[in-house]
Amino acid sequence: MGSNTIKVLCVDDSALIRDLLSEIINEQPDMEVVAVAPDPLVARDLIKRHNPDVLTLDVEMPRMDGLDFLERLMRLRPMPVLMVSSLTQAGSEVTLRALELGAVDFVAKPSLGIRSGMMEYANDIAEKIRAAAKSRPRQARRKDAPAPARLKAPLASSEKLIIIGASTGGTEAIRAVLEPLPANSPAILITQHMPGGFTRSFAERLDRLCRITVKEASDGERVLPGHAYIAPGDSHLKLARSGANYVARLDDGPPVNRHRPSVDVLFHSAATQAGRNAIGVLLTGMGKDGAAGLLEMRQAGSPTLAQDEASCVVFGMPREAIALGGAVEVIGLDAIPERLMSLVAASGRAQRV
Repeated sequence: MGSNTIKVLCVDDSALIRDLLSEIINEQPDMEVVAVAPDPLVARDLIKRHNPDVLTLDVEMPRMDGLDFLERLMRLRPMPVLMVSSLTQAGSEVTLRALELGAVDFVAKPSLGIRSGMMEYANDIAEKIRAAAKSRPRQARRKDAPAPARLKAPLASSEKLIIIGASTGGTEAIRAVLEPLPANSPAILITQHMPGGFTRSFAERLDRLCRITVKEASDGERVLPGHAYIAPGDSHLKLARSGANYVARLDDGPPVNRHRPSVDVLFHSAATQAGRNAIGVLLTGMGKDGAAGLLEMRQAGSPTLAQDEASCVVFGMPREAIALGGAVEVIGLDAIPERLMSLVAASGRAQRV
């Protein structure tokens, strides 16, 4: 094993999943499974013995729940964790909780044809492990931590829009951006890389936490202030116009940058349909999706923000956008909500002059 080889520990109560993950990982030239465990209690000793770079962790396991184990692990020995989740409503809710507790990302177990399904996603699993190995492990916000300061809404035209793209680490980054916003914020459109079946739970969770209304986008619905619209996990989300109104459009066209939904698709539509009325925000994520689209938005007159490296779980997408010249500002995650409101206020003043 070379010094740069990513050491992976797989924790899953299914011997089949342990074997399949080991097969997928060990076929990669830059990673290796150093041990497997059927439950978290066995895993605890193996972590001490092997000091893995990445842990893959099943959500539902005997002897100790995967979430309980993850919460303890991230408190006592923070490390990159990739969750292995079932594609069910309950599975999606538990997975979102795992991301909240500090897991970097997740892969979904296929419900049928487990071997063929896992092998179909072999490259995706390997990419997520590589991203996890480079990520910044972070602890969950403590239950007794103060809630984020709630911002006041600036006077703004209902034409103003906020357009957000994210991938790895994005579920918590999006929450950090939306939670402080006032109920009458400009309309927000969001593309987060996430499979179908997870985005509805994600939207419902955010809706419970935020003063704005958060929902999964529907094709043709009017885009309204005080609402955030999340791209469904199997459709591109686009901004379109219908008469004087903005509307959301869903598109099941081919993946862009290997993703559907794609951030570039959303950003391109905002650049062409809204121009300087939109504000572009590119958050944490692996790869380059959104970089070219953020540049298009900037060229169309939009203020554009990229999350800074220090606050990203994975700096890939913002780094690519900055390198292309797509970001007007590079900014820490905690400062983004207030900066958005100040940009909206500035545009409102400019329109009234």
